[in-house]
Amino acid sequence: MTVTGNLFILSAPSGAGKSSLINALLNPEQTSAFDKRSMQVSVSHTTREPRPGENNGEHYHFVSVDEFKKQINQQAFYEYAEVFGNYYGTSEKAIDEQLAQGIDVFLDIDWQGAQQVRMKQPQVTTIFICPPSKQELESRLRGRGQDSEDVIKSRMAAARSECSHFEEFDYIIVNDNFDEALLDLKTIVYNQRLKQSQQAMKFQALFNDLTSS
Repeated sequence: MTVTGNLFILSAPSGAGKSSLINALLNPEQTSAFDKRSMQVSVSHTTREPRPGENNGEHYHFVSVDEFKKQINQQAFYEYAEVFGNYYGTSEKAIDEQLAQGIDVFLDIDWQGAQQVRMKQPQVTTIFICPPSKQELESRLRGRGQDSEDVIKSRMAAARSECSHFEEFDYIIVNDNFDEALLDLKTIVYNQRLKQSQQAMKFQALFNDLTSS
């Protein structure tokens, strides 16, 4: 019997290192000794235009506003939101198909999206990635050299809002030392894989044999 995959949500304020941690977790060179089954990040649907280098189906599923609203009416999304005039959403069908194949799926969404997913999938594992300090977070944002002063102030304000919802998450990782934070993330994934429901399914034949007369 195929073991059902685990659904994970990773949320964090911009600059906390969430994307770097996910990329490292899914990097074959980093996870070859760790990963014994497939893991992948969910590919969201969006109505915004593709940016240079972005491919449909790889970075996002690019759809029209009419198509997105049609899927909203069909309740096709685990969660969706409108951000700066563009819609973003997580396909329920795509996620369920991946989980049924035994793939662990990671959703890179904010606390609001996490609330929506939790209503449909109460067993979802939620993880909040936290910066070690407000000063370090601002330093990381400035170190990118990509944002204006107004954008940085906006991101810091958004970070305060994000961090105020830390109590809603199952796990918290403080990303002070990257290697330690990555180990924490791997530990959470292992923990979910070793739960009774997962192990009972994986070793069904073993337990049938051990409990037979």
